[in-house]
Amino acid sequence: MTPLVIREAKSDEIGDVVDLMKRAFDPRFGEAWTLSQLAGVLAMPGARLTVAKRRQRLLGFALVRTVLDESELMLIAVEPTARRVGTAAALLTDIEEFARIAGVKKIHLEVRAGNEAIELYSARGFMKAGDRPQYYRGPVGEVFDAETYVLVLSSQE
Repeated sequence: MTPLVIREAKSDEIGDVVDLMKRAFDPRFGEAWTLSQLAGVLAMPGARLTVAKRRQRLLGFALVRTVLDESELMLIAVEPTARRVGTAAALLTDIEEFARIAGVKKIHLEVRAGNEAIELYSARGFMKAGDRPQYYRGPVGEVFDAETYVLVLSSQE
């Protein structure tokens, strides 16, 4: 099998990332970002967008922002037809390796309560840190709770 390649996204791939996000996130929950939202975050210091590709086909991506010694996993998505074959795990491994090299002590994330990705995060060592009631708002006014998680990479001060 052709290996999965994880690398930083190029500027001409941003549109493809947004298209994948639209396919990957159920529109009922209102979780997908627009191109302008993504571009706004990418313009911030410490933002890093990685893509996962096999044979030049975009299978997933992850967006992380690092400030000082903490990172936040802001977005991660995998093409629906390519799920459960290790793409998200490979993206998380890349995030963790990059964070360790950068001296990051903690990686934070928030996720919609009930999202199947929680199973993967928990298996990777992320621990639940809190709840955000009615955090997400769907396009027709439905509200959904979120949960926050943290992965401690180093507790040394």
